[in-house]
Amino acid sequence: MPDQPGDTHDPFAEEAETELVPARERPMAFMDHLEELRWVFVKSAGAFIFCAVIIGLFLKRFNQVLLWPLESVKDDYPQFALDLGTTSVMEGFTVVIQMCVVGGLIMSAPFLLMFIGQFIAPALKDTELKLVAPSCIAASLLFLLGVCFSFFLLVPGTIRVSIELNQLFGFITRWTPGSYYGTLIWLTFGVGAAFEFPLLIVILVHLGMVTSEKLKSWWRYALILSFVVAALVTPTPDPINQSILALSLYLLYWVSIVAAKRVEKRKREQAAEE
Repeated sequence: MPDQPGDTHDPFAEEAETELVPARERPMAFMDHLEELRWVFVKSAGAFIFCAVIIGLFLKRFNQVLLWPLESVKDDYPQFALDLGTTSVMEGFTVVIQMCVVGGLIMSAPFLLMFIGQFIAPALKDTELKLVAPSCIAASLLFLLGVCFSFFLLVPGTIRVSIELNQLFGFITRWTPGSYYGTLIWLTFGVGAAFEFPLLIVILVHLGMVTSEKLKSWWRYALILSFVVAALVTPTPDPINQSILALSLYLLYWVSIVAAKRVEKRKREQAAEE
């Protein structure tokens, strides 16, 4: 039907208006979202496989790095045979899979966070969008900080405690690669994940779900929770290692309160400008 004289419908004007809208704000069909999600999985899998292959190519050097906590303790206990020995045919193969899979996940974690951030970005407001990149960077740095803290401090400490207990009871050390790498993975991943909680607190403060003053009033509960998390993460009932981890987590709790205050101050300034 031809346009009426008063009809102001202009398809070219609508096209121009659509072009002026930022790409992330344009509506997407359900199938388009599925396609975007599919590409997130494809890119994430590609990043993980690439990192796992790199570890596989340099497996011997990578293994030497992972053995550092054990080697660093050996010199203090020359009377103990701390060489790892397999007890099953496939144990060496299992260790290789663990190295490639876990190492690939750790190395590709920053890329996985970036891909996920790109996927959820269209659904965020401008103020929320500004948090995506800093949050991904902060999450990666906190996780790596926790991994390094565990690798260089807690894992050697756990090995020392185990040796001291074996020495006390007169046990012969017959450690297998599976037990050593299992302890290493549990400690590094557990502590790395535990170090993420300051970021979670800052995000909750930014969303207005909690305040820095409220966090300060919860310091007793935070102290107890730190020791509970430390007891869950550390594989031995060693009070020294548990206390070191618990106090570190508690220190991070107060660091997150300082960061939360800065977030609240910035929000007040933005509200005043508006």
